[in-house]
Amino acid sequence: MRTRDVMTTDVVVVGPKTAARDAARLLAEHGFTALPVVDDSGELVGIVSETELLRDRLPQDPRSLVHGEPVEARKAPADLVSQVMRTPATVTPNTDLAEVADLMLERGVRSVPVVYEGHLAGIVTRRDLLRSISRADWIIEAEIRHRLAIVGDAHRWTVEVSDGRVSIVDKMDNDTDRHVAEVLARAVAGVTDVRVAAPERI
Repeated sequence: MRTRDVMTTDVVVVGPKTAARDAARLLAEHGFTALPVVDDSGELVGIVSETELLRDRLPQDPRSLVHGEPVEARKAPADLVSQVMRTPATVTPNTDLAEVADLMLERGVRSVPVVYEGHLAGIVTRRDLLRSISRADWIIEAEIRHRLAIVGDAHRWTVEVSDGRVSIVDKMDNDTDRHVAEVLARAVAGVTDVRVAAPERI
């Protein structure tokens, strides 16, 4: 599967001149962990996350002063997104989801912007990846059968799915079509493995 198969294209974004408080409010309201930052032309220029927006934002509780606890010196919080945004790792709509998962785990991030020709095309999150691997087998099977209909009559193919593992038998025993069937099946969300075989000869 590719990023384009699971990414969200209707993305909530902010600009470099957006107030940091407004960006924090958007994160809280939507339950996001990060927001892409784009310029006026739609080009991705950064990303801002909970971590950056929380830094130096919460003042020390004044009740601590009553007990004589020292006041910790803090920097003034950033006013604008441009002051706290960072350069993100990005992927393209054609990036393999296995690579996306590895990138997220390696960088310790929960979402990755999807960029096409420099412009933001979408965003993919850990939740998107989890959703793709947790689909019911019967839904996966139905989608595979629908896709295989373009490679011949639906009754030509025997399809079984168990825990995301797909078994396909081609009654017509055509090498080229079996390869096409495997490619089509592997592109279905939730598929973890594909085996395509010719019918057993008695």
